[in-house]
Amino acid sequence: MQAYHVYILTNYTKTVLYTGVTNNLEQRIAEHYFNRNDERSFTGKYKTYYLLFYEAHQYILNAIAREKEIKGWSRSKKIAMIKSFNPEMIFLNKEVFSKWPPDEVSHRKDLL
Repeated sequence: MQAYHVYILTNYTKTVLYTGVTNNLEQRIAEHYFNRNDERSFTGKYKTYYLLFYEAHQYILNAIAREKEIKGWSRSKKIAMIKSFNPEMIFLNKEVFSKWPPDEVSHRKDLL
């Protein structure tokens, strides 16, 4: 069964929060990592590729609705949700992904 993930990333100093949605969490975070110096994107400009939070949804429309809901929240409400999932706000990349940092990123097929 396909899973869609809503996720929140931050930068090294945890001053920036980025909320996204994808159907391939590991590949999408790797893409953010490889674009970390691309000033044309938000995550590249702020080097935002450290995973703090994620949740799975069965249906893409539910995941998109949840992403939009979270994006509308205040920073303090987002932090409270992150801490309920990840109390120490540690970077989850090494725990969640098979290899971190990734060696390469594959093409973007079937990725939201």
